[in-house]
Amino acid sequence: MKNRPDFENLRKTILRQPTDGIVPSWELFADREIMERIICKKFPNIQETIIDPDIYNDRLLEFQLKMGYDYMTAHIPVPINRSNNMQSTDTADMSKGQRSWVDENTGNISSMEDFHAFSWPKSEDISYARVENAAKKLPEGMKLVVTTTGILENVQWLMGYTSMALAIYDCPELIEALFKKVGSLMEDVYKTATQIPGVGMAAMGDDMGFKGGTLFAPSFLREYVLPWQKKCSDAAHKNGVPFILHTCGQVREIMDDLVEYVGIDAKHSFEDEIMPVEDVYKEYKGRVTLIGGIDVDLLCRGSEEDVRNRVRTILAKCSEGGYIMGSGNSITNYMKPENYLAMIDELNLYNRK
Repeated sequence: MKNRPDFENLRKTILRQPTDGIVPSWELFADREIMERIICKKFPNIQETIIDPDIYNDRLLEFQLKMGYDYMTAHIPVPINRSNNMQSTDTADMSKGQRSWVDENTGNISSMEDFHAFSWPKSEDISYARVENAAKKLPEGMKLVVTTTGILENVQWLMGYTSMALAIYDCPELIEALFKKVGSLMEDVYKTATQIPGVGMAAMGDDMGFKGGTLFAPSFLREYVLPWQKKCSDAAHKNGVPFILHTCGQVREIMDDLVEYVGIDAKHSFEDEIMPVEDVYKEYKGRVTLIGGIDVDLLCRGSEEDVRNRVRTILAKCSEGGYIMGSGNSITNYMKPENYLAMIDELNLYNRK
């Protein structure tokens, strides 16, 4: 493992500036179950963390230092409260107990009447306690990466995918009102969060694709989603903070928009069956930094040697700067811990050469 964090090397890599050749690692998040397995300590639950983030941040910092990350993650919960979550038993070896997801067919808002009656949070309702607490714990050489959910995600979750798809045609004024409300709120979050001392980077998770293409037409994303992502990116950049976008799925049709219009500094989340990271690197190197690419399926079902070979392959093909190692999505509670550790270890071996 590295002797100490080096956020400056991470920042330079994100901005595609000259570095000493050390390839950093980055994840949008890791499930608490796998973090508990690695540091052998329990994390407080979500409600306990909201009330007092101190113990959670202690555990998170210990995990991120142990795994050699140059940053500490500080997630900002935006209280857009919904009631359309569905649940079932989590069957992973490191089970959460219950696994939840959003009902695709219905949501809290399906009409303008619902929109006006909804209990919308105000910017002043958003708590930055977890960020401020984490900033006090940072060791030398480390900074915070603040993360949030996304623009499209929040609108889609509020409506349900199916009802949102119908409303695009049946009630376009509702779609416009929702994106303006959610987008304005998220823009305020990035304006505020990126001014907090200790924050060195910002990341948004906003899934826009599936295996075969974008979830909604590229023209729709360009009209309603990307302009608000740009406002969040611009807010971060105004405060001197690089902006990372995480999005799943096949988003090739809007990739140029993300780079040239939204102004992202780095793109995260690559799956071998959809967009192998080395193929995208060949096309976009020098234009945007790419993060991740060790497929979650491989980390779940492959052997340690399979993982090591994949890490070596990617590092060999993405060796001209502007690449950061990580999983194809996130560190999940259903992947093999030994494969995650093998990914990190193989990166360390590469960096020691």
